[in-house]
Amino acid sequence: MAKVSFIGLGVMGFPMAGHLSKNGHDVTVYNRTSVKSKNWLEKYKGSIAKTPKEASKSKDFIFMCVGNDDDVLSIVNGENGIIEGLSKGSIVVDHTTASAELAKHLDNLFKVKGSNFIDAPVSGGQLGAENGALSIMCGGQKNIFSKAYKIMEAYGKNISLIGEVGSGQLAKMVNQICIAGLVQGLSEGINFGIKANIDMKKVLDVIQSGAAGSWQMINRGETMVNNKFDFGFAVDWMRKDLKLCLDEARKNKSRLPITSIIDQFYSQVQENNGGRLDTSSLITLLNKS
Repeated sequence: MAKVSFIGLGVMGFPMAGHLSKNGHDVTVYNRTSVKSKNWLEKYKGSIAKTPKEASKSKDFIFMCVGNDDDVLSIVNGENGIIEGLSKGSIVVDHTTASAELAKHLDNLFKVKGSNFIDAPVSGGQLGAENGALSIMCGGQKNIFSKAYKIMEAYGKNISLIGEVGSGQLAKMVNQICIAGLVQGLSEGINFGIKANIDMKKVLDVIQSGAAGSWQMINRGETMVNNKFDFGFAVDWMRKDLKLCLDEARKNKSRLPITSIIDQFYSQVQENNGGRLDTSSLITLLNKS
């Protein structure tokens, strides 16, 4: 089994690190809020590091799952950052949804230290993390990916090497673009059905196995009908991700007209104090019309 550290024990990282422990790996965890590390240790076998530097010492793999580009840079380059503790030949895997530009920067940074890097954002939400069934989109060298793959199997169900470093983040952007459109379409369909006075539970039961079916419909359709929006990935985080998509689109000259509109809709949800609601709360903008 491998010596690993996991940095970032949020709703995703906490169970992901737990799966590593349950699979017999020697796990060290670090979180900026130390109480989360203590809570993790009460549930799983492992140890706690006081700093990212300490977490990265003598480790085969260092996994990160934090908030955004700035958070990653703070963990890597900040005071007592992991860059100071890395061992030659170690592999850093970043599960944060961040920019492709940052991934390439980190790859160059770790190469100087004789270490390796994979950008590996995930999809599947909190439930996927808890069930060990995440989809993981990776960018990096094939031989490095092969080594990390065996460890990520603890919490990943569909793990794919997309291409060179940065490709994982670009694939995640595709994922978020598709999700945004699906949630808006689902919101409009459900709202239409409610206003037409038909039984939307029966409608969803019928259509979710047909051409309109999707993960969003199966997992969020009924909760949207019931105006329940406390199921995982928050609007604040979606807006962060869509900004990455829109920024990248400007660079590669791709058009994202629908995504741009839906990003504005999410900003309205935030203005309505819905930033911590899950992404299916888009429908609240239609409920009021």
